[in-house]
Amino acid sequence: MTELKEQLINTRRKFHRFPEVGFTEFITTYEIYKALKPLAYTLYLGDDVLLRSARVGLPDDSVFEKSYDRAIKYGVPKEFLEYVKEGTTGVIATLDTGRPGPHFAARFDIDGLPITESEDASHKPKTEDFISLHHGEMHACGHDGHITTGLYLAEYINKHRDQLKGRFTLIFQAAEESVRGAKSVVEKGWLDDVDYFFSSHLGIRNLPAGTVSAATTDFLASTKFDVKFSGKSAHAGVEPNAGNNSLLAGSLAALNLNAIARHGGGSTRINVGTMTAGSGRNVIADQAYLEIETRGETKELNQYMFNKAKTIIQAAADMYENDVEIIPVGEAPDAECSAELIDAVKEAVKNNNHITDLKDTLSFGASEDVTMMMERVLEKNGKATYMLFPFELEYGHHHPKFDLDESILLLAASVYTDIVNYLMKND
Repeated sequence: MTELKEQLINTRRKFHRFPEVGFTEFITTYEIYKALKPLAYTLYLGDDVLLRSARVGLPDDSVFEKSYDRAIKYGVPKEFLEYVKEGTTGVIATLDTGRPGPHFAARFDIDGLPITESEDASHKPKTEDFISLHHGEMHACGHDGHITTGLYLAEYINKHRDQLKGRFTLIFQAAEESVRGAKSVVEKGWLDDVDYFFSSHLGIRNLPAGTVSAATTDFLASTKFDVKFSGKSAHAGVEPNAGNNSLLAGSLAALNLNAIARHGGGSTRINVGTMTAGSGRNVIADQAYLEIETRGETKELNQYMFNKAKTIIQAAADMYENDVEIIPVGEAPDAECSAELIDAVKEAVKNNNHITDLKDTLSFGASEDVTMMMERVLEKNGKATYMLFPFELEYGHHHPKFDLDESILLLAASVYTDIVNYLMKND
């Protein structure tokens, strides 16, 4: 077991070194593909993984170019990059045992965040030399651990395929951050005939390692969108009256968005994450750009926030005689886990000695585009759940000093294999 733990830690640390933001996971996709290639899976890349037209929030061309050049220097073959270079990243692996049985699917997200990782001497990835090699990008949410869990599960299923039944689909999904990537996979049809769907997150709740939640509650529906105000520049001293100030339009919107009355029917959120505007101190700003999100306990509550936001944004534009464009860049519905799979997980792991506290549910309290996959599975009469593997968080997710408690890699791997054995064993 020590050997397996070491294997999982080494895999996680390898992926931690080269985080890539959504739709630019060229190196990550290549390394996942390489790991899966010797196994008995049928592998899918590029346009076979996702529907291009369903993607939102794509990076600009300069980001793609930088990531492409970096992948070439890393050693990713140009012929491989042809499949993914235009933002068609991710891998899907399928295996049919040839024996009648259910269709089992699991999803593992693979992208990093646009965060510069801490180089503080107290930060373990720095001191143990597996810190991000990509300045301004970081695995600050544990997706390196998710990849690791998924690859181990793939190896386990492959090794034991003669004792299993049914079909398996393992989805290594791009661009989960800002809930951008799942929709394009769903619209490609990969979830349309799934009987059992599983996904999970490492961390989230600040609880002792060894805790496992069979399901998750309180997913928040979310809409991510960018806003572009376009005004008119003018000399700030000679004729300020001739300008239409986009900076003021953006600022007015930002302040008033946070004043939207929260809904009495459930939890609602809004956040203006960034604003950039203007070109110089003596120029009336003619451009402003904001990155915004709304969230709600249900689709309807999220839509309430989004509708209110659109009204305020348009009013701010009108007040300062600006044109305004609202650009959708991500979305996720709310979701509920299947009660039947809570019972199945509890039964599957009843002899798992890595678990110290098994819970039916834990609250998520955030948004995740896995809910799109869950929604499709449930619509097609399948069952879906989203598990949590908490640990004691010294620094929270999306923090420059975020780090995994690597002991939970073995825990997560063991839970997934227990579930496969329980649901998919060939009796």
